[in-house]
Amino acid sequence: MQKLSVVIVSKNAATVIGETIKSFAGLTDDVLVYDNGSTDGTQEIVKSHGTKLFEGSWEGFGKTKNKANALAKFDWILSLDADEAIDEKLKKELLALDLADETNVYEFRFRNFLGNKWLRFGEWGNDKHTRLFNRRRIKWNEAEVHESLIVPVETRITRLKGYVLHKTAVDIHEYKQKMMGYAVLNAEKYFKQGKRSNSMMMFLSAIFSFIKNYFLKLGFLDGSTGYHCARINAEYTFLKYKKLMELSKA
Repeated sequence: MQKLSVVIVSKNAATVIGETIKSFAGLTDDVLVYDNGSTDGTQEIVKSHGTKLFEGSWEGFGKTKNKANALAKFDWILSLDADEAIDEKLKKELLALDLADETNVYEFRFRNFLGNKWLRFGEWGNDKHTRLFNRRRIKWNEAEVHESLIVPVETRITRLKGYVLHKTAVDIHEYKQKMMGYAVLNAEKYFKQGKRSNSMMMFLSAIFSFIKNYFLKLGFLDGSTGYHCARINAEYTFLKYKKLMELSKA
């Protein structure tokens, strides 16, 4: 067992949370889920796996993740979402780590799936994130959406072998729903930051988003799924700037 805590923030994750929890078997004796009002039975699934369950209010991604991290047993935090499991190679890498140096953080490569389709290209291709860190030195910023870690300049980032297996959505419909929700949240975030939008930005940003993800990032190589992802990301970009423009005029 490794002296780290797996911390998961969840809401309505019944379709994925069980497999995610199973992927940590043998890694640590401290896996906790901080749930924000699930209504689909997520809590019961968490309990059935013998995992620690905490329930609390939603305060945006950054603040909520910091609150959940404070409940962990260990200072080393493996911060993942309810739809992010780890593969066996990554688990072996984690078990072999010497976590004596708090100035280190660890980066993982992601394999993102839409349904059963592994998205090798486009927006989700070549994806990597820092997800293992010591909470004594590092925390999430307080962004309501698209949060990021506040990492001191002297920090050393090490990439581990293996993958985080991210089930982004069960199908195109769910993926679109998620992205449209994020569009509204990001528009509100941008508005609070003093950013503004206009019709030209709204249209051109959406067009460039599609060109970038479908052509420049080779999303077309993922077939029809790659096309739908690029299209939905363009719609997300359009709606984000549309909502921002509406907020600016309110």
